[in-house]
Amino acid sequence: MRDPDGLLARAGVRGNPDRDQHFLIDDRVLDRVPEHLDADTDRSHILEIGAGTGALTDRLLAVADHVTAIEQDGKLVSFLRQEFADEIDAGRLTVIEGDALNVEFPEYTASVSNLPYGASSEFAFRLLPRAKPTVLMFQREFAERMAAAAGTDEYGRLSVSAQHYADIEIVETVPREAFSPPPEVESAIVRTIPREPEYEVADEEFFLGFVTAVFTQRRKTLRNAIRNTVHISGIDDAAAVIDQLDEDLLRRRPGKLPPSIFAEIATVALEYGMDPGTRGGT
Repeated sequence: MRDPDGLLARAGVRGNPDRDQHFLIDDRVLDRVPEHLDADTDRSHILEIGAGTGALTDRLLAVADHVTAIEQDGKLVSFLRQEFADEIDAGRLTVIEGDALNVEFPEYTASVSNLPYGASSEFAFRLLPRAKPTVLMFQREFAERMAAAAGTDEYGRLSVSAQHYADIEIVETVPREAFSPPPEVESAIVRTIPREPEYEVADEEFFLGFVTAVFTQRRKTLRNAIRNTVHISGIDDAAAVIDQLDEDLLRRRPGKLPPSIFAEIATVALEYGMDPGTRGGT
């Protein structure tokens, strides 16, 4: 395996915290990252976002038939194409220059990536709806909120929205010293395994928007959260929705409710709280 410090030296770069650029340089962590993929995962085509100097790319090439690596920094793209010229010529590696939030993704079977933390949510919700297994590096606090269970302090909109798409598990925490330069926060590796939710929603976009709305009032009762967030949720008649819900439920707070209950409430909101001309147009 290529030495991460050697890759940095050959690339002639240093991480730039102002650009959310922290290179993973701990060999032991790098070696473990691909191993966190679920045993049943199809490894024929792995997508890597933020390839950097290729330390993780190198490990992915050892377990995948093909790797597509996306990198925004033009200098690093040139380095990757030179450093991995043999793998590219053999048809095992594709390097794409561009912003991974905007470029078109290939047909991949899994994604393994050390993501820029400043856009964690945007990347997570670009990947999760595609229903492919992932192993992703996040800021530890973000990872804990993704994986949180109802009733915990970390549980919120991110938890419900992420768990709508997949089983979420923190498989490893990573110290600051594993990166160059060290970030100001600890990191965590998250494994997601896609699956259908255990509940049904009539309109996924409305459901996710409703969850976002009520969690802006997470310390309020559900009754007040529904009333106070119609400008976010798009509900036309909050009173009609409240009239359909159980009084005990209305006295509870959003942070105590599991995703299945949010799905039931969103279904009621869509049926009773929307004008006929609005319904279905969210």
